[in-house]
Amino acid sequence: MKSIAIAGSLAQKPGRGGHTWVFLQYLLGFRKLGWDVLFLDRLEPDMCIDETGMRAPIERSRNVRYFLEVMSRFGLDGSYGLLCSGDTIGLSRAKILERVSASAALINIMGFLQDDEILAAAPKRVFLDIDPGFGQMWQALGQHETFSGHDAHVTIAENIGKPECAIPTCGLAWITTRQPIVLDEWPAAHGGDGAGAITSIASWRGAYGPVAYQGTTYGLRAHEFRKFAPLPGLTARRFEIALDIHSADVTDIELLCGNRWSLIEPRRAAGDPWRYRDYIRSSAAEVMIAKGMYAQTRSGWFSDRSICYLASGRPVLAQDTGFGDTLPTGEGLLTFATVEEAAEATRAIGRDHARHALAARRLAEDFFDSSKVLGALARKLDLC
Repeated sequence: MKSIAIAGSLAQKPGRGGHTWVFLQYLLGFRKLGWDVLFLDRLEPDMCIDETGMRAPIERSRNVRYFLEVMSRFGLDGSYGLLCSGDTIGLSRAKILERVSASAALINIMGFLQDDEILAAAPKRVFLDIDPGFGQMWQALGQHETFSGHDAHVTIAENIGKPECAIPTCGLAWITTRQPIVLDEWPAAHGGDGAGAITSIASWRGAYGPVAYQGTTYGLRAHEFRKFAPLPGLTARRFEIALDIHSADVTDIELLCGNRWSLIEPRRAAGDPWRYRDYIRSSAAEVMIAKGMYAQTRSGWFSDRSICYLASGRPVLAQDTGFGDTLPTGEGLLTFATVEEAAEATRAIGRDHARHALAARRLAEDFFDSSKVLGALARKLDLC
């Protein structure tokens, strides 16, 4: 049986269901294709918290409980190694090295795994970039050597290397891919007249600050969202967002609430993979507002969360990041660059929600099905 190792940062972010699904789509997707999968993660003492958010020992942390529950409920027992300050949870270090050595490749999502011994054991080390623009600009500016130590480099910025895309290639031969979705885990949610809330799940600022590169400052989601704050007032629809926003961002909270955005606590909508899935399936549609980095660079980036909406038969109103160069738009997936265009797209979905819902599911099947996406990626990486 073919085998593959995938490394990512799941245990550091307990209770973030959408983040968890990013890794599950790869693990479950490769497994569906018949691959033996291994998931690698690491957890340091200063990352560990209890249910109240206070520091906790690794063995009693919410991090470990959440990680083990996800692995167990998705049938991944025996298929993981959690590296913890010289020890491991799950497979032993010796077994991890054996499994990695026998794999076709180690896919290192965002380069999170930095264990030299394990990386050296992999026949092929693949950097998978799912947050495009930041790492490339940091490296081009000499601020951080983001991509070293890998044999191949993959990104979801489908326009990288094209004249219209401002993301530097850093001299690397980038392989492009879409993010996958395991459609069996995301059946279409039938029924509903589309009259419910148009929703989304997002972080206001994220882990990185804006980046100044070649005379342009590339911003965050907060900078873009402010432009679209008037959207609910321009339509007769309810917009709801499970927004991770700090209480100190008082002005922005007032801006959103004053423009009739309904804000809900993120853990209520996305506190685990199951709540995340239920929330998306109960929505009428999604509004996707991108980070400035993705939109300003014309990266072609498309949200892993939006793919979940599409698969659920929920239309997506998406800020244009240049993905229209590679994906069909107009039915099920509607784009906008201005708040007026977003309002018109909202009205278009409302006029024929059933048609757009069917088109959304077809888009997921045609363009994001994990078997198609990961099969193509394996061929591009010469793993087959």
